Amino acid sequence: MIWGTTQQTASLENESVSQQELTHYYPKIDAFLKQINQIILDKEQQTKLALCSLLAGGHLLFEDLPGLGKTTLASSLSRLAGLYFQRIQFTNDMLASDVIGINMFNQKEHQFEFKQGPIFSQILLADEINRCSPKTQSALLEAMEEGNVTVDGTRYELPKPFWVIATQNPLFQSGTYSLPESQLDRFIMRLSLGYPSRSAEKLLLQQNSRHELITQLQSIFEQQEILQLQRNVNQITVNDLIYDYLLDLTEETRKGRHGLSTRGLLALKKAAQAYALIEKRHFVIADDVQAVFVAVVSHRIGLGESETLALMQKVPVKG
Repeated sequence: MIWGTTQQTASLENESVSQQELTHYYPKIDAFLKQINQIILDKEQQTKLALCSLLAGGHLLFEDLPGLGKTTLASSLSRLAGLYFQRIQFTNDMLASDVIGINMFNQKEHQFEFKQGPIFSQILLADEINRCSPKTQSALLEAMEEGNVTVDGTRYELPKPFWVIATQNPLFQSGTYSLPESQLDRFIMRLSLGYPSRSAEKLLLQQNSRHELITQLQSIFEQQEILQLQRNVNQITVNDLIYDYLLDLTEETRKGRHGLSTRGLLALKKAAQAYALIEKRHFVIADDVQAVFVAVVSHRIGLGESETLALMQKVPVKG
């Protein structure tokens, strides 16, 4: 009875999605990916997954060496999405108040006033997040999970949408702290840009600076359109075969190890729905799940990308 009610509710939600409404966004999605791939060269799958993360409403973690284009990607995404962007350069002496803000005494008014920190933006680039102390890292947890921050007992809502793109350096570099599992789980995906190909790097040498190219970008979406697309992602159809496939994959991750959590399973479903929308479909297929699986799962179960891919390939697609 409960399952029937759930399926019926899901069906009603999917019926409320207008075919015409989604079709309206497809040319914009194509233009978005085309323009960002003119800035971030030779990384088409990573940029698609980054957009997938935004539309799924999940935060994104990049793990890379410095200087490989993470800040450029975040700046480009914010401009094309029509969203307000701020950047925090994390250091080992940074305090939580430097991120979320602080109450300051206004001598003229004889009262405390809250001064917002840089977290009050729509896209926040948390650069080199693992260079700050674990205490400061934890200041992001409430914001990333709840969409608000609490200072001295007062809760402040963050702008909508609120999307964190965090970068972390490899742990072999000096002055880094590993992110705790509770914080890693807040990121829907972990990606790596890696080095560009030789031809792409040659083009980078020949073109104007990325900063100049970014300033020429025009927004493709507006804030309300991004919010509407995030709502539409929840209404992309997932049938029983895909639900079973998601569960089979999750069970495989749990064999003999600390596997994918229920939160991770929900993230995998949502990422697959967002990927299906980007692929101009109103329903999820196994290819969508496979396209996002490694990015969604590997950092949650402590395996590398190749190991996670091999794990996924053990699970057959039924039906």
